[in-house]
Amino acid sequence: MLNPFYQELLVEAGCDEAGRGCLAGPVFAAAVILPKDFYHPLLNDSKQLSLKQRMLLRPVIEQNAIDYAVSTVSSQEIDKLNILRASITAMHRAVDSLTKAKPELLLIDGNRFYPYQGINHVCIVKGDSKFASIAAASVLAKTYRDDYMLEQSHIYKEYGWERNMGYPTKEHRQAIERLGITPLHRITFRLTKSNTKLL
Repeated sequence: MLNPFYQELLVEAGCDEAGRGCLAGPVFAAAVILPKDFYHPLLNDSKQLSLKQRMLLRPVIEQNAIDYAVSTVSSQEIDKLNILRASITAMHRAVDSLTKAKPELLLIDGNRFYPYQGINHVCIVKGDSKFASIAAASVLAKTYRDDYMLEQSHIYKEYGWERNMGYPTKEHRQAIERLGITPLHRITFRLTKSNTKLL
């Protein structure tokens, strides 16, 4: 069972990202402030949930959250920053985009973060399976990113993004070898044995 909060007094925002290990597409991040008494029996780390469960949870989170925001960092920015900095930048942008409440503590999934504008933070390894607000952020980041990659799969039809969401599957790598890379590919990542021409 997920913990409803890290501590009871401060306004907490859970933060998580999606798409860090992908070869293509932006990294998405979400920040979510939940009521201290929020509970839903399905809520968990998004990786432990089915697509149907994630899509069921998303409107529940959005309707019940005190505030939430989802932000992105593009493939081009990832190539300039590196993926760690890009993931943290996406989380910063999500916190920036909160408008209804100002968090007093950030709960960060993982073990690395850069301080954000004087707001204290705590890094929690596997936090998306421990705290409700981080789990909620993981669901929003994952579902918004998947929606984006599904849209892009209609433009770049040969890469199987509707199935792999930009992750490094055999199908995806073979398509890169055959067709080259798109503007959504992260050129600083090892895409194939020989990173090929830009489409």
